[in-house]
Amino acid sequence: MALRGNLRDFTISQLLNLINLAQKTGTLVVESPSEHAHLAFRDGKLAFARIGQEDNGLATVLHKANRISVNQYRAIVERSGQMTDKELGLLLINAGYVSQEDILANLQGHFTEVVRRLFAWVEGSFRFEAEMLPPEDRINVRLDLENIIIEGSRQLREWEQLQDEIPSLDMALKFTDRPLKNVNLSVEEWRVVSYINPKNTMRQIASANKMNEMEVRRIVYGLLQAGLVEVTRAEGAKVAVPARTFPTENKEEQKSLVNKLIGRIRSL
Repeated sequence: MALRGNLRDFTISQLLNLINLAQKTGTLVVESPSEHAHLAFRDGKLAFARIGQEDNGLATVLHKANRISVNQYRAIVERSGQMTDKELGLLLINAGYVSQEDILANLQGHFTEVVRRLFAWVEGSFRFEAEMLPPEDRINVRLDLENIIIEGSRQLREWEQLQDEIPSLDMALKFTDRPLKNVNLSVEEWRVVSYINPKNTMRQIASANKMNEMEVRRIVYGLLQAGLVEVTRAEGAKVAVPARTFPTENKEEQKSLVNKLIGRIRSL
């Protein structure tokens, strides 16, 4: 299965659907302008997922899910050394910290969240490496893709709506007269708000906050709906002058339009 291309031609959910239907084993490598990800599959089911060099070892996943305490996490990190996740998992089960079901459920949740983040990637390339098998030193899961694909399709519809509402990120934002007092904003929203200035385009704001297009559009859309900001032309931006063309390519129709225009001018 030779699978290689651009994310503008194939969405992540479409790629997952192809892998699911073909029951493929291998690794989907996705590269965005600023990041890369590896999704490993076995017989069409998700086995492992990672973005960049993020630490998604078993100890980290269990700690983030509050399955082990901070002290337990630190002790594990200090003592595990070169221990693989499989060996660590067996140790934790025998010590009574977690069960096998706990480990698998938390890994499935973590890998699902990784894939969810990829649905926001709309720029970049991908390739499927059939020879690159799921990592042997990590605990692999067998996660059905159907529900993930459905969620990806929903996010695609959201992306299309956001594109309709905010067609260009090369426009700027400015505050409306409504004050920001008593407004509850998330950390990500405050980060965007701190850069709002007619001199900063939305694309520049996204770059400064290391956000992708979908993330910044989602936040800006919320701010617009709340009446806190409005879209404006970026200060210093050059206005593109559209080429003057006839509304038709037909030469006879063009000639007729010119004659009508001349007749109208003479009648003035």
